[in-house]
Amino acid sequence: MRHPMKGAAPEMKVAPEPAAPQTAAPEAGKHRDIIDGARRVFFDKGFDGASMDEIARASQVSKATIYVYFSSKEELFQALVETDRRKSAERLFEFDPDDKDVESLLKRIGMTFMTMMVQPDHIRLIRMVIGAAEKFPAVGRTFFETGPCHGGRRLAELLGRQTELGHLKVDDREMAAFQFFNLCQGNLVKGLMFGTGQQPSPDEIAKTVDGAVRVFLAAYGISRN
Repeated sequence: MRHPMKGAAPEMKVAPEPAAPQTAAPEAGKHRDIIDGARRVFFDKGFDGASMDEIARASQVSKATIYVYFSSKEELFQALVETDRRKSAERLFEFDPDDKDVESLLKRIGMTFMTMMVQPDHIRLIRMVIGAAEKFPAVGRTFFETGPCHGGRRLAELLGRQTELGHLKVDDREMAAFQFFNLCQGNLVKGLMFGTGQQPSPDEIAKTVDGAVRVFLAAYGISRN
C-alpha cells in the first residue's frame, strides 16, 4: 500500500471562474420594450401627437430611461422605422435563390411584398414618415434606405443569381428589381395611401402580382422554345 509522500501539498481544486454578469439581454429587452411602446403610441397619436410621457407609460419605463437609449422623439421614431423595415426585409426574402422555377419564386416574393405593403399599420407608418420627413429629413432617409433601397438591393442579388443560372437575362439588376416592386404595387398601395381604396383581397393582390410577373418575364425572361 502506497502512502502519500511526507510534505506533499494537498491537491487543490480550482473553483470555476464566476460567470460574467449578463447585462446584454436585459438591456436589449428594455430597448425592445421602448420600441414596442413607441409603436403603439405613434400609431395611435401620430408623430406630432405622440409625447415622450405617453411613450414612457406605454413602455412601462420612466421617461429618464427612454432618454438613456434615445436622445429625442425623432431619434426614437427613426429607430422604430429601422426596426420595422429590417423585420419586413427578413420576412420578404425567405427563399432559395437557386430555385429553378423563377416564375413561382417571383410570385412568392411579390405576394409576400404586397401582403406587407397593404397592411393598415404599414400604410400609417408611410404616412407618418412622409409627414415627419420635411422637418426631420433623417427619418425619411432611414425609411428609404432600410425599406425600398434595401429591398431593391436584396432582390437585385436574387436576379443576379437567376441570371447566372440562365433563368433570366438582366443587365441592370437593381433597376430591374425596382421595376418589379413597382409593377407589383399596381394602384393598390396608392389608393390606400390617399384613402380612396379599400383593403384589397388576397385575390386582388394575386391578380396584380401575376400581371407584374408576366410583364417582368416578358422583359427579362429567357424563352425555352
